[in-house]
Amino acid sequence: MARSDHSERPSAFRPVPRTGVIYVTTEAQRAGFRLDDPAWCNLGQGQPETGPLEGAPPRVTKLEIAPLDQEYAPVAGLWEAREAVAGMYNDLFRRGMPSRYSAENVALSGGGRVSIMRACAAIGQIHLGHFLPDYTAYEELLDTFRRFTPIPILLDHERGYDFSLTELRREIAGRGLGALLLSNPCNPTGKAILGPELEAWVSTARELDCTLLLDEFYSHYVYRSTEPLMSAAAFVEDVERDPVVIFDGLTKNWRYPGWRTSWTVGPRHVIDALASAGSFLDGGGSRPLQHAAATLLTAEHARAEAEAIRRAFGRKRTRLLDGLRALGVRFEREPDGTFYAWGNLENLPAPLNTGEGFFRAALERKVIIVPGAFFDVDPGQRRVGRASRFLHHARFSFGPSESVLTTALERLAELVKNPPSAATARAAI
Repeated sequence: MARSDHSERPSAFRPVPRTGVIYVTTEAQRAGFRLDDPAWCNLGQGQPETGPLEGAPPRVTKLEIAPLDQEYAPVAGLWEAREAVAGMYNDLFRRGMPSRYSAENVALSGGGRVSIMRACAAIGQIHLGHFLPDYTAYEELLDTFRRFTPIPILLDHERGYDFSLTELRREIAGRGLGALLLSNPCNPTGKAILGPELEAWVSTARELDCTLLLDEFYSHYVYRSTEPLMSAAAFVEDVERDPVVIFDGLTKNWRYPGWRTSWTVGPRHVIDALASAGSFLDGGGSRPLQHAAATLLTAEHARAEAEAIRRAFGRKRTRLLDGLRALGVRFEREPDGTFYAWGNLENLPAPLNTGEGFFRAALERKVIIVPGAFFDVDPGQRRVGRASRFLHHARFSFGPSESVLTTALERLAELVKNPPSAATARAAI
């Protein structure tokens, strides 16, 4: 699949592939898509609906910008915002524990990719494990900073993408992994490592001295749990010694993607390294938005938002899974978390039985999805010439409103009933 288009003219710049959502959005725009066009159903979007939800805290609609907020923010973030993040984690996950986070255990940055990019820039010469499938943007992040060696770990779809503690220990010890990067809950499969299992992962990382780099951006979207919130922070024994680094932000869990405000929580020496990396990578985040974010970063706000999300997105999850199953889409695992459904298209008629074929045909019906090949994370494109392991998969988002999901499923049902011919599909590519 072509992931970028570029001129043949010689250039000092190499072509940089677009991530999955950017790729499909760009292709959709060529077909007439606009963000404010209600005729389109965007099931490819990597963001949740951002309006009011029943039971959720009121949405922020205005920001006051103080004179000092016109200036740069510190690279590690505003102190009061860092204190707010630390206090929220302590209130939510570390009550009664002797080791607690402080502002020095937190760094703020301008978005999730930036926070992980800082970490990649600060990591030493190690083997860094990452799972397949996982978040599309990891591909370029893991390739750009070449001090460490990315080690792919394939998850078995026949086992619902489970990964046992025995396998975890074998990978860390056998491959000599110094760190492991993963989204939890996972984008795109929705698999979540929760409760005692997550505690065992943290314990194993502590014992084998392997840093867990945990992208927890979907940790308010958990359906297979009695608790609406989850974090590895609950199982850290010593915040300064345990090798656990957590990434999160307002983007998904607070449903403010446009604020581009994220944070990293971990040992102080890690936060210092990330701030140093940020000093030359991005220079720091938005001061006005960090200032405003501090008022949202309370345990009470987080709990209320997470409970509202569970109710609203739980309904949408059921609606999308039932609707896609009726069309013949198969799920090796129902999503434990996130707002994504990872579907296997093999049983659909050609050309709808591949992610790319389904994507192209769905565009004709003004529906956007993301082909599964984008989640076959391949830093440096070392598997050139090999078909993607996820050729027959696609990611469907239930981030949009229920009305959008209903319309999309109606259109996709008509598409499956009347699929395009192979010739028509080839002409569309």
